[in-house]
Formats: sequence, C-alpha cells, structure tokens
Amino acid sequence: MITFDGFVPVQGGVCAAKGFTAGGICIGVKASNLENDKKDLAMIYCVRKCNTASVYTVNKVAGAPIAVTKKHLALTSGKAQAVIANSGNANTCNPDGIDIAEKMCKLTAEALHLSEEDIIIASTGVIGQKLSIEPFETGIPILAAELSELGSDAACEAIMTTDTFKKQFAVEFELSGGVKCSLGGISKGSGMINPNMATLLAFITTDVYISVPMLEQALKFVNGVTYNMVSVDGDTSTNDMVSVMASGLAGNNRITEENEDYETFVEALYAVMVNLARETARDGEGATKLLECIVRGAPDEDIAKAVAKSVISSSLFKAAMSAGDANWGRIMCAIGYTDCEFDISKISIELASSQGRIIVCKNGSGVPFSEEEAYTLLSEDEVRIYINLNSGEGEAVAWGCDLTKEYVDINADYRS
Repeated sequence: MITFDGFVPVQGGVCAAKGFTAGGICIGVKASNLENDKKDLAMIYCVRKCNTASVYTVNKVAGAPIAVTKKHLALTSGKAQAVIANSGNANTCNPDGIDIAEKMCKLTAEALHLSEEDIIIASTGVIGQKLSIEPFETGIPILAAELSELGSDAACEAIMTTDTFKKQFAVEFELSGGVKCSLGGISKGSGMINPNMATLLAFITTDVYISVPMLEQALKFVNGVTYNMVSVDGDTSTNDMVSVMASGLAGNNRITEENEDYETFVEALYAVMVNLARETARDGEGATKLLECIVRGAPDEDIAKAVAKSVISSSLFKAAMSAGDANWGRIMCAIGYTDCEFDISKISIELASSQGRIIVCKNGSGVPFSEEEAYTLLSEDEVRIYINLNSGEGEAVAWGCDLTKEYVDINADYRS
C-alpha cells in the first residue's frame, strides 16, 4: 500500500463514499460458477444520480457492454446511478450481445426503480461464448434486494476472474472549509492486461460534488499515470473500462474549475487508482513478484513513460526476473526499441529491493557487480528498476510482474 499525507486509508471500498451500496452473488453465468459457488454478478447503487466519467479499451473488438454504457452516458450527459457487472463471460463477439446487455440494464433498472439509461454495464471473462439472459432474470432482483453499505467486498469478489485476491481501496480527505469527503474503488485484472485509456474493470465512487467535465479531465489524467502504466502480458482486453461516479453528497462547493479543491480531488483519485493499479500488476497471472520501473532524466514525460512501459512489457526481461537473473542487457534492449529519441550512451540502470540497491549499467555500458548479491536482491517479491536517461527532467513510473511457466498453464486452460 502507498499512503499519502492528507489522505487516510479507510475500509468500505466503493461503499466508503456517502450514498453508495453494493453487493455480489453467484448466479451461474458459467456452470462451473454454480458448482464452486463463485460470485459472478456485482451491483453498485447510489441513492441519487451521479456525475459520471468513464474511459474504455481502445481495442477495435470491444464488448457489447461498452457500447451500451457509452450510449447511456451520452443520453444522460454523463449521469449514472447504478452499475451492473458480471464475470465469467465477456459478452464480446456475440451476435445478440447488445440485446443481452440492454436486457441486463432493463432488469437492473426495474429492480432499482430507475431508468435504463441510468445504468452502467460491464462484463469480463471468456470472449466469444454465448451468454444467456436467464441467470440474470433470476439473479438481478435477488442482488438488488441484498445491496448493503458493507457490500463492496462481495461486489469486488464478483468481478474477479483469474485474480487471486480482491483489489479495493478507499481514502478520506478534506476539501476547503473542512468538508470531509471519501473516494474508493474496486478493480479486477490479472491477465490480458496492457491498458490504453483503461484497465480491465474498475469502479470508483466518491461523494465529492464535481462537474462532469472536471471529472472527465481528472479521470483521463490520473488514468494516464496509473492504469495506463501497467502491463502484465502486453494484451489489451476487449472489455477494459474505468468508471467514476460522484454523488456530490459530501456537501462541498461544486468543483467546476482547476482550483485547490480540484487538485486535492485529483490527488485523492490518484491515491486510490495507483494502489489498485499496483495490485493489478502484482496479481498478474502466475506472477511471483511486482516489478516497478522508475525512469528519470528523460527529455520529457512522454519519453519517460514510453521507456518505463517498454521495459516492464518485455517478455525477455520479465522471464529473467522470474529467475532472479540480473540480465540487465534485456533492460537496455527494451529501452533501445522504444520509439523515442535519446542518447543511449548516457543511460544508467540500478536494481533494488528491500535487500538493497546495486548499479549494473553506467553511461550505457556494464559495470562490475556481484551476481550473488543481485540474485538475493531480485528474489524479493517487490523489485524496482531505476533507469536514468540523463537527458532531461522527464519522469515516469510503470508497473508489471515477472513472467512464469504458470502464466502459460493458466492461459492454456482458460476456457475450461
């Protein structure tokens, strides 16, 4: 967990903010879900319509729920009051996918006494598999009746697929005048993760009163330095979506411009999203360690981000990390094929963990170091890679994980 001054971690996830309840149940989206009693349907609800912002996958093959969510937010000018999300089936490349998604929204609206356009919908799981509406016809009314201020944990579990643990985080903070506010989120993602303007699935709630344009601006910025800087396997999912709902129930002065309150809100959003993003990388399929690549001294921020993402996306480098092999040449290789211009001869590289820090490259060339010390250092479950391009002031951080044989095993049997 990363903590920040002025932002107090609290329990509650998406229910930490005023006005929100949530829940999750098993309805048998896949037959095996019923057999294992795996929760596979999540719902989040607010007592009032929320200003809402979302970002989505850039994959041309996008799931039907994304098309429906985009349509709903366009019709309501960025308002939403509930989320319905299922795991086990991505509802992508289905001939009746849009129809199924719209029916799910209608069922949710009827159960919560809302309009269909007030619903955000998301799905995650296997692509191209037929999805029946029948489990939702039975399950959605049951779930709606079970929503609770303690329901974030169940909702978080219900959106998981190959995730090995739940990802949720929330903070409390103050805006001008001493107004207390909360912001929290749940997230899922373990494989098929190389986001571009999104992650697999993340739902964030807040009681801050903020306009739709400012909420969209904040989400786009924070997403660019958190989820967009994560890569597990280089694959961008068809269903990636991050949505933020703001109830306004905290009672602060409405944020409509870039002022002090807006900056505090952005920092709160970052505090939650960076923790969720790091845990997504840590929980990469088959992973044994979190990799954090810190790039400094780049000509500008865009180049720093490109280099950091290139390194943590390198399969060769990730495989070396799984074995604790300080093969720094693979880092240089990944830096070198980044589509940017900078002076390779100025680069330095250091490896670090709780066991210490060693330099392995200086001025673009290797330097003597202890392989035994490096192995001990790289055997920890969190490893940091410091890269200095020594060519400017640009900085960035990216997160990934090691690549293990278990990743292949998981994805070889994913449809079973």
